[in-house]
Amino acid sequence: MNRGLVHLYYGDGKGKTTAAAGLALRAYGAGLSVLFVQFLKDGHSSEVEVLRTKLGIPVLAGTVTKHMTFEMTRDEKTLTGALLEEIWQSVLEWTKKGSACETGRLLVLDEILGAIETGLFPEEKLICFLDERPKGLEVVLTGRNPSLALIDRADYRSQIVCAGHPYDRGIIARKGIEF
Repeated sequence: MNRGLVHLYYGDGKGKTTAAAGLALRAYGAGLSVLFVQFLKDGHSSEVEVLRTKLGIPVLAGTVTKHMTFEMTRDEKTLTGALLEEIWQSVLEWTKKGSACETGRLLVLDEILGAIETGLFPEEKLICFLDERPKGLEVVLTGRNPSLALIDRADYRSQIVCAGHPYDRGIIARKGIEF
């Protein structure tokens, strides 16, 4: 695997993070080095816990608040933006560690589209990164609303559409199913 490709899992449907975690599991099983990064999430959904605790796959994540982005105060947004920048610097360090190993590497940027859409992470940084990423680095992007620039850069495009959800009937998120 000399040329890493870009995967885009997007839309309003359930399963984007789970699809990314499944690919991380597959890549790890094939001997790839994996880094799983969660933007705007705390890194403790059930599938991500397995990656971290059972397989030892590094997971970078963190939140400043339990509020959804549209509920954040100005201070929470400032702190969240600073946290995302710290996480991003760690991503850059990981990608610079030596050259891609023989079997390649996988970087998952879960919910980066949400961080971009809410103005907490600059899209230009991601675009520059994708355009200049190291050879052999496979990158996964997840979230709801990618820009045309990101869609154009994606080699795999999987749109996940919500055609119905139990939440519409008042059923709240269930551990092991939704998180």
